[in-house]
Amino acid sequence: MAVLKAFKAIRPVPEFADKVAALPYDVMTSAEAREIAKDNPFSFLHIDKAEIDLPEDTYIYDSKVYAKANENLNSLINQGVLCKDSKDCLYIYEQTRKGRIQTGIVGCTSIDDYMNNVIKKHELTRADKEADRINHVDTLDANTGPIFLAYRKNDRLKSIIDTFKSNHKPVYDFVSDEVRQRVWVIDENDTVGQIIAVFKDIPSLYIADGHHRAASAVKVGLKRRDAHKNYTGNEEFNFFLSVLFCAEDLAIMDYNRVIADLNSMTESETLQKISENFEVVKIGKTQYRPEKRHTFGMHLGGEWYKLSAKDGTYDDNDPVLSLDVSILQNNLISPVLGIDDPRTDRRIDFVGGIRGLDELEKRCRSDMKIAFAMYPTSLDELIAIADAGKIMPPKSTWFEPKLLSGLFIHKLS
Repeated sequence: MAVLKAFKAIRPVPEFADKVAALPYDVMTSAEAREIAKDNPFSFLHIDKAEIDLPEDTYIYDSKVYAKANENLNSLINQGVLCKDSKDCLYIYEQTRKGRIQTGIVGCTSIDDYMNNVIKKHELTRADKEADRINHVDTLDANTGPIFLAYRKNDRLKSIIDTFKSNHKPVYDFVSDEVRQRVWVIDENDTVGQIIAVFKDIPSLYIADGHHRAASAVKVGLKRRDAHKNYTGNEEFNFFLSVLFCAEDLAIMDYNRVIADLNSMTESETLQKISENFEVVKIGKTQYRPEKRHTFGMHLGGEWYKLSAKDGTYDDNDPVLSLDVSILQNNLISPVLGIDDPRTDRRIDFVGGIRGLDELEKRCRSDMKIAFAMYPTSLDELIAIADAGKIMPPKSTWFEPKLLSGLFIHKLS
């Protein structure tokens, strides 16, 4: 049984929604955020990446950054740019990109569901990134970035959402980075109750994106419980901000790899080593994008190659070992290129599929030597791994479009 809770969102007044909303903090550098927000005092980047309003040499995890974020949040509230709803609501958040629509329910999910594995994970988290968001949430007393959750198809829930959308106008309707963003406020008690009741019959939710934000929100909630020994479980700090989507609506893009060197080998030696575990076909100057599982595009020396994993390099009965990211890591990146821990090795970098294959070629002309184009991981693969209680390799999935930050804020007290 999944717990979903309505809440009083702090959110932009309609005329400021497109100015406030911003891409999440973890998809850009501080320099990129500073450039994006420099002419927009209302951008949520002033809250999510508040170092942009401090001297450029400021350490991004300095306590001054979190204090500045809190100051900026309060400033937008005091200016009337952000306002808090007067009653507990749920919200519909719809995104349309290139004709494909994904529609989510915005509400709060339970830290107990996270700890009891009703909310299932598929990634490990890093302590430094957790600490950053813990400090951010704790200082602002708020969840400012939603956790991206998925649930299996539910016809009853779809009918409720579709009916509400058809009978009400959205409060926000704008385009950001070629994605149409629309939001409806569900303030009817009956409809809110129906949706909450449906989730009580949904056995599992899956983190699609936002593992660090989720883990941090839970740890802040537990910290608040320690400080309030007589807590009832109904306090806001027992819940965290989430957007819940039907898994069938979601699309995962490729998450590609670029590597700085050939591990002291020549190009011909590298190709020879790769051919031990992969069938190698030279494509030439034409870009090659994988068309099915267990195939890969490789860019080396200005040329593209098609790689096909040979029998014995994977186990389709194992949800982790059958992943293309595992096949490439275990049979090429580690044994050939000498990168055993892609989480920490600085010789490897990752490029979201939204940037296209041109970005892989660009990196190989600048700071990298070899690039690999991946076939996208599927939602079925993600769910199978989460259900099995296993962990995906790092950088396995890239969801697009990204959920914008700043449209919904959940206060913890």
